[in-house]
Amino acid sequence: MTPEKKNQRRLRNLALLSLLLLLVGGTFAFQAFNQRAINDRLRENIPGGRVHDYYNRDTENKDVFVENYGNVPLMARIRLSEFMEKRATGDTDFTPIVNGTIRDQVNTWTVMRPSETNLNTRVGDSAAFNTYANLTFGWTRSGQDAPWFMPTFNRDNQDLMTASAGHARDWVTSTATDGVTDGATHPGDGTDAYWSSGDSFDNSGPVWPGEEVSHDAAQNLQQERAPMTMSQWAALPNNLKVGNFWVIDHQTGWAYWANQLQAGETTSYLLDAAQMTAAADNIPGEYYYGIHVDGQLISPDRINDFLAVDPDYTHHDDLSDFLTAVQNGSIDNNWGNPGPDDDVQPNQINFSLMAPGTIFTMAGEQYRYLENQGGGNHMIIRNASLGSTTFDNQDNALSDWYNNLDLAVQSMVRPVANTFQNDGKVSQQEINWGESNLWIPTNLHDFPDVAEDETRVDTSGTPRAFSLSLADVTRLSGPDRAFPNFNERLSSNNAGWWLRTPAGVVEGYERAWRITQAYNDGSRGQLRSGANRLGQRLSIRPVIFINQPS
Repeated sequence: MTPEKKNQRRLRNLALLSLLLLLVGGTFAFQAFNQRAINDRLRENIPGGRVHDYYNRDTENKDVFVENYGNVPLMARIRLSEFMEKRATGDTDFTPIVNGTIRDQVNTWTVMRPSETNLNTRVGDSAAFNTYANLTFGWTRSGQDAPWFMPTFNRDNQDLMTASAGHARDWVTSTATDGVTDGATHPGDGTDAYWSSGDSFDNSGPVWPGEEVSHDAAQNLQQERAPMTMSQWAALPNNLKVGNFWVIDHQTGWAYWANQLQAGETTSYLLDAAQMTAAADNIPGEYYYGIHVDGQLISPDRINDFLAVDPDYTHHDDLSDFLTAVQNGSIDNNWGNPGPDDDVQPNQINFSLMAPGTIFTMAGEQYRYLENQGGGNHMIIRNASLGSTTFDNQDNALSDWYNNLDLAVQSMVRPVANTFQNDGKVSQQEINWGESNLWIPTNLHDFPDVAEDETRVDTSGTPRAFSLSLADVTRLSGPDRAFPNFNERLSSNNAGWWLRTPAGVVEGYERAWRITQAYNDGSRGQLRSGANRLGQRLSIRPVIFINQPS
């Protein structure tokens, strides 16, 4: 389709400090009584998700996706059902194309079930729709980032209302099936690309169900793979089976998001368009066609709810493995390795089996696996960012962290160069970014001092922690790598962090590179070079090489 213009943490910190200095006989006598500190937190975990359905019958655009507006992860699935009936000129009654289906009884509509190898070919009773309607699954646009949407104003997690825009009708507010009645619950006209960066909507009134607040447009997650069937998913390599994409159980019609949907995230599109074919346009008379969207959301500890017996269909044999993989964050707990939150000692982990991006916990610290550099050397990064420091003080902060590492981990750490080059400088304005701005530099080779600053084991150096360079992050970013998308570059505590690459003087200040937390346009996980290296304070993410002989 041709895109058209679319429009708690409550943290209570209490620090108590008592310090007494006494001057006695010309010398300082020192006492420190009751030095105390409290760092506490009161947090209510509130799950909340909303199915979005943007539809415009004039353009045949239909966008279906799921938003997590709560503060805890969710797992999501959606099932589509179709209905069509036609009436020849002069006839009184409509005839459904699938026997036994009734327009006003949505529970009789036909579940969309694709073939095992092709989402675009329906099977069973659903095959009757192949002649008349084409469904477009997923979202891809050459040279474009993920689409934008307007977050839901309805944050009542007991309300089953969907965020329906344009000609879409929420089932709670309107059960009409006449193809005319309105039932929208959300702003927008349902056309493709209605919302874009910088858009906002003030719901004072309220205009639409929900809170009387103003929201800025936000961005869907970029799909990492096109939607696929469960059999196609089963054929993927294990390290690719969890990610930001949809998987449809072709036996039941349920489409599952293949990842935990984190707080504040919104899936990519399951459906992008529903277009009638020439055969439908040539029906002599009139027809009615409708799609019913059924969405279900659960917390990750309730996967048995998705495994419950379906009265009409049999779940795919691999569904249990699929749901367990999403629940754990990897398939088979990463081939027998402990799960991401299982705190184990280094000798309980087989690093050679880890895929880039794997999360694991070792000796009290959680890490992200970056890459296998051969020779038993593995690069890993602390999963959460640490502290707050200036660019030039990174080494001191890294050294403090390293010196407090568990000795079993320190004994495995390999040396790197004692100092890294700091002569090469480049700013983001000098970088070409290709199709995705501030994601991966495409001309870093034009700045050889910067491009060659890739971290390797160096036996002439010292075992220590270090920060990644711009060249390191470039190498580690992309599909099937440690940082497959913008969000995965963020630390687990959703913070930005320093790189070790300087950017030179810009507007009178020495600048340096960082990974952004959330820029002023809401973008996350970007590479930016505007941080003031002398005055600005950011977190660090310590990186180490560990060696585990194979």
